[in-house]
Amino acid sequence: MNNYKLIFTGPSGAGKTTAISVLSDTQVMTTEAKTTQRDPSHKNKKTITVGLDYGIINLKNKEKIHLYGTPGQERFDFMWDIITEGGLGLILLIDNARTDPLEDMRFFLKAFADFIQKTKVVIGITRMDISSTPRIADYHQALRSTGLNLPVFDVDARKKRDVSLLLQALLYSLDPISSEK
Repeated sequence: MNNYKLIFTGPSGAGKTTAISVLSDTQVMTTEAKTTQRDPSHKNKKTITVGLDYGIINLKNKEKIHLYGTPGQERFDFMWDIITEGGLGLILLIDNARTDPLEDMRFFLKAFADFIQKTKVVIGITRMDISSTPRIADYHQALRSTGLNLPVFDVDARKKRDVSLLLQALLYSLDPISSEK
């Protein structure tokens, strides 16, 4: 029986908890705390992840994909290395309605650079319905300037179809031969 570990990361409010919830076959474990006035960027959020989110996708033959979500705030970055230990890949969610989503992407790619060097990453851009800019092409341009060529998708973290697409893209990039079967 194989167990696989995939990591969701990105800034607070990008949809990590929601994405894990729509994929998980089990009740998602979260470590949510109420937002405070110290969290001015979360005026529309009542809670934030302070430890991790955790869910499971049950596969055939009792295999499982374990889904881990990191806290999005840099002050909880001590959890990032702990959560990525043993991970196979990274799904980076970026909230397009934030002040500088391209900088958010660059920040998280740099923060997880050591992990990304050992594995693969796909990027999902959320809330493009709220803010249509930057466009997907702008993300690709920003990635080219860093020397990376990564899959980038417009996703709604509330829709299983969209989040499944990210998961499939990541799994394919990890093992294109097995993904074709």
